[in-house]
Amino acid sequence: MVSSSDLLRNIGYICSMNDGYTESLLSWYREHGRDLPWRATRDAYAIWLSEIILQQTRVQQGEAYWHRFMLRFPSVEALAAASEDEVLRLWQGLGYYSRARNLHAAARQIVAEGAFPQTLEGIRALKGVGDYTAAAVASFAFGVDAAAVDGNVYRVLARHFGIETPINSTEGKREFTALATALLPHGQAATFNQAMMDFGALQCTPHAPVCAACPVAETCAALRTGRVDTLPVKLLKTKVQERRLTYLYIRFNHETAIRKRPAGDIWQGLWEPVAVEGEQWLEELATRWAADGVVLVEKDVKHVLTHRILMADFYFMEVTEKPPLPEGYIWVKETDLDDYGKPRLIERLLAQLPYPQSL
Repeated sequence: MVSSSDLLRNIGYICSMNDGYTESLLSWYREHGRDLPWRATRDAYAIWLSEIILQQTRVQQGEAYWHRFMLRFPSVEALAAASEDEVLRLWQGLGYYSRARNLHAAARQIVAEGAFPQTLEGIRALKGVGDYTAAAVASFAFGVDAAAVDGNVYRVLARHFGIETPINSTEGKREFTALATALLPHGQAATFNQAMMDFGALQCTPHAPVCAACPVAETCAALRTGRVDTLPVKLLKTKVQERRLTYLYIRFNHETAIRKRPAGDIWQGLWEPVAVEGEQWLEELATRWAADGVVLVEKDVKHVLTHRILMADFYFMEVTEKPPLPEGYIWVKETDLDDYGKPRLIERLLAQLPYPQSL
């Protein structure tokens, strides 16, 4: 096992003891690497777009969105010229919508600066870009010798070198980046980074890694000491909290009421039906504005976010007179609802409406 205190001091020695490690990974990659469309280009915009989409997203799902964005916004100038609503609408279904807002803001940064930045520091200065994304784009698009350390790389290095420093700690980030940088072959950063990522995604997987056919099994500390299932180490996550939401879909003369969610909460900038605050207001609406009352469509619809579980109740009300709405809501034609970007949960709720539009 490589102790936390010794790792940074002895990186040169550690790498020399694993002299064939990098070449073994590169050889494995030449045979098993994934064929992904953004790897066939040096266009920084296309590569950056793929990296932002693939944050918190599986490659198979992300690839479809990447093609969709490249078709709609083939250049950073086209993306910058779009409205935020357009970008959020195209992003719908991917979740973590701050990524889309940051993507849009960064596109406008790039256009304002006149060109896509070509240095690690310049790329890192873009809105929503962290150390990993900056290193990935810099190495893939411009050949910069920078190690891109993502979750796959953390896992591969932790297991092979037997490192127990938590990967989501400041110390761990520093140690693993230093180790990956030391292993990086000069002039081959793009290939090395892609090899490490693919090796973690296909071979050294989180669960049931293919150790029997691993090209570096003989020098793997985790395999030798029976710790494959316990490495890498992570600090305990924030406790998941539950939040309850209640929505009311109001129909009046082929129109419905929606609002854009405000800043400072989940789903900023996306649209939703009337959010009900308390059952009393719901009952008052039913009594005053709907002869047939309010109908429960779905109850306890579960939607899981990173640190939160949402439980939603969804009601329907059709009225013959327009009720007053809380501040921030607008009336839109039901046939135009698809033009508004909505969270996945709202899409699920709207799909459950059993009452056809009487158009």
